[in-house]
Amino acid sequence: MAHAEAAGALVGREADLQRIDTFIEGIAAVAGTLLVSGEPGVGKTALLSAAACRAADSSVPALHATAVEFEAHTGFSGLQQLLRPVINEVGTLAPRHSEALMAVLGQGGSPAPAPETVSHALLALLTRMTRERPVLLILDDLQWMDPSSALVLGYVARRLLGTKAGLLCAERPGTGSFFDHTGLPVHLLQPLNDQAADTLLATRYPALAPKVRQRLVTEAQGNPLALLELPVPLTDSQRTAADALPGHLPMSSRLQTAFAARIGALPAVTRYLLLLAALDGTGDLNVLQDAVAGRCSLKQLGPAERAQLIRIDDHNGRLAFRHPLTRSAVVDLSASDQRRHAHLALARPLGDQPERRAWHLGQATLTPDEEVAVQLERAARSMSRRGDGAIAIASLLRAADLSPDGAQRARRLAEAAYLGANITGDLHQVPRLLADARRAAPGPGPLAAAVASSAYLLNGAGDVDTAHRLLSSAVAMQDEPYDPQEPALVEALHTLLLVCFFGGRPDLWQPMDAALSRFRADPGILALTRATFADPARCTPDDLARLDTAIAELAHASDPVHIVRVGIASAYVDRLGGCTEALTRVADAGRRGEAVAPAIDALFLLGNHALFSGQWEQLNRVAREGLALCRDYGYPMLAWPGNFLLAARAAIQGDFASAFAMTDEMDQWARPRRAGAVRRYATHARALVALGQGEFEEAYRQATSVAPAGDFPAFVPHALWLLMDLTEAAVRTGRHLEAQAHVAAAREVGVDAISPRLRMQFLACTALAADSGRSTWFEQALAMPEAERWPFDLARIHLLYGEHLRRGKATVQARHQLAAAVDIFRQLGAIPWAGRATQELRATGGHREGGSPGSGVLLTPQQWEIAKLAAAGFTNKEIGERLFLSPRTVSTHLHQLFPKLGVTSRAALRDALDRLNDD
Repeated sequence: MAHAEAAGALVGREADLQRIDTFIEGIAAVAGTLLVSGEPGVGKTALLSAAACRAADSSVPALHATAVEFEAHTGFSGLQQLLRPVINEVGTLAPRHSEALMAVLGQGGSPAPAPETVSHALLALLTRMTRERPVLLILDDLQWMDPSSALVLGYVARRLLGTKAGLLCAERPGTGSFFDHTGLPVHLLQPLNDQAADTLLATRYPALAPKVRQRLVTEAQGNPLALLELPVPLTDSQRTAADALPGHLPMSSRLQTAFAARIGALPAVTRYLLLLAALDGTGDLNVLQDAVAGRCSLKQLGPAERAQLIRIDDHNGRLAFRHPLTRSAVVDLSASDQRRHAHLALARPLGDQPERRAWHLGQATLTPDEEVAVQLERAARSMSRRGDGAIAIASLLRAADLSPDGAQRARRLAEAAYLGANITGDLHQVPRLLADARRAAPGPGPLAAAVASSAYLLNGAGDVDTAHRLLSSAVAMQDEPYDPQEPALVEALHTLLLVCFFGGRPDLWQPMDAALSRFRADPGILALTRATFADPARCTPDDLARLDTAIAELAHASDPVHIVRVGIASAYVDRLGGCTEALTRVADAGRRGEAVAPAIDALFLLGNHALFSGQWEQLNRVAREGLALCRDYGYPMLAWPGNFLLAARAAIQGDFASAFAMTDEMDQWARPRRAGAVRRYATHARALVALGQGEFEEAYRQATSVAPAGDFPAFVPHALWLLMDLTEAAVRTGRHLEAQAHVAAAREVGVDAISPRLRMQFLACTALAADSGRSTWFEQALAMPEAERWPFDLARIHLLYGEHLRRGKATVQARHQLAAAVDIFRQLGAIPWAGRATQELRATGGHREGGSPGSGVLLTPQQWEIAKLAAAGFTNKEIGERLFLSPRTVSTHLHQLFPKLGVTSRAALRDALDRLNDD
């Protein structure tokens, strides 16, 4: 049906359509007029078209007229459009009315009468036409309506009462017309919100890369015409983000018509001032004043202000374009020599702002110029440090274009490639930029090229060994001693550090340590990360103190890469809590399309903190958000920490099917790539599954496959996270000597001094492995300050202590410990662990009320989500896409939860869930 079709086409216009429906429904009772006002391209015409469809569905016929700018001086052209379909009705009117309207229509040979006469005739026609049913008049682009028609319709608009006629008009605000709308009801059509704008783009242009879509949403500012037309001039590679978008987006002819028409009518000096303002972008009138240097006056902006292209705030001296696309249109309508002249004029007074000056000089310079290239490169590094990765890449690419020397050009292209791989999410641009660099300087490439290539290999394909060979050999070729202020070298070693970590093999670290020994001064966070992240069991108190200082300084840090590196250094030594505010800032920047790769790391680091602090809903949210970014931007290697977080949560909460599915996927990906860290992620999650199921032999096998009992090997940081898992599994399987050896090894490397959480675990493990005096160690563990910060660890210790007390016949004390364990496990949704604790509690004669909803029905949180989606009619594939599961895993869950809910089909799920909610 047309009504439904139109409604479906108008994304984000539900409230506006409701206003139209209310107006149409009221026509039969009170008639009336509604004026829809909105900026060019905001969707007024689409809304009027939808109104016509909705009127037709309600059996209300509609008459249309659309004013055309070049017909604005043709008398009664608007009324002619409106009345031609009902010319037969005109002939049935009284002669004076019929003759007046026929003259308007060019029939009968009489001259056109006065507007007042035509107005009375039109009212008579409407009265006659609405005797049996209402009529809707629709007028579009009222600002261009010819004066004669506008005067008549403005008169009629106030006198429709009793006619059962409605007048629905649309116009641009502030343009002025002969239609008098004083006192008429106005519906202001607002731009779409960001969510609706994104939906519209994704629907009409599904192949757009997420970052491109985000840029267009920002540029369009909710204007539907802009959203639909901005992708039109883009190349395929720009749409997929294989090529970067230009600073000023090109405009289609439709957009130019909508946004540029008023610009061409301005005086030349006004257009020049607008061009300066558009290219400057700050809105600071002082900048414009300095740029023109007395050659013209800012008073010449007056015509643009009167045309409502710009707003000028007299209080703060700021100029703002009323719509970003007006700014783009100003640039589009200028010639290249005009733009270069404007950039040069803007650069002159910016001696105290080197970044902005460099950018303007770069745009004003036509031939190779090393001095300008150097300024652009310096600006790029400064911008990169504060997180403006995309602008930094653009500056480096412009610097490369202006480089007279091939080697310098190659180096700058390689640095741009590195930023694309490690910061902005432009991973797919790396091969092309590196190929350009090789063409610029054949032979051995610069170190930056090796860094970019390795980052691409690691983040993209996960080729650990090739990345390691490439980087370690390139680093070894650098002149000694190494300078910690040399950015390419430092970035190379940070990348090598991650390559070594993901490889997970001790032999990979030898070139890294050799390189660190060659620095003539402390390389800062690089050396710190090597100590606390690569081999935290051997970090020193001085390392931890320096890390604490670095964390304290994050409050004032703006470089997303540095923030993430401090977060990485904090991960295995339990200091992520101090980094959360800074990491959240990085994640927020990633949501805006800035610094995407650091944002992925930041999200997973926040998830790591949430895992140990028991904030598992937060873990679920940030992990899935990070995985979505990995999927959208093509970062498979970066995704595995996020998958580990979800697998660990699933294992603890009893969602074993999901945990096994995710760990199997990790193993299958990591094994051929020799990515040992990813396999350890899988092993840790499987150990948690085994402990939750009470399969302690399997738990011991998994835990000791990471590190054997009695050893915390170098470069196996994950062994710290398995301290309590391995010790408990050893004790449960009768391996007391192995448990004691592991506790002794933990004591020897000083695990208890690394963090309060690890000390709490160490004390509990000491109790587990002790031959006597266990209660003292358990009590010390539970008495740790702020033990509640790590609720899952705390609950496990309560459970272990309660079991020890029950076996020692201290029933009352055991009951207290076990009840605490049950409560915490239930709060966390740790269903298998709550079951173990409940069983032990019952053995003491105690019990705890409560559980999952539904009279003892135990569903994991993920099973609840799957059940609700299945009940809502989603297929297994659709559910899997939403929850990042395979359709087979979804099917397994459904088969498991059907008997729990007492149903045999999806059709019965909704009623079963409703009953549980009622309970």
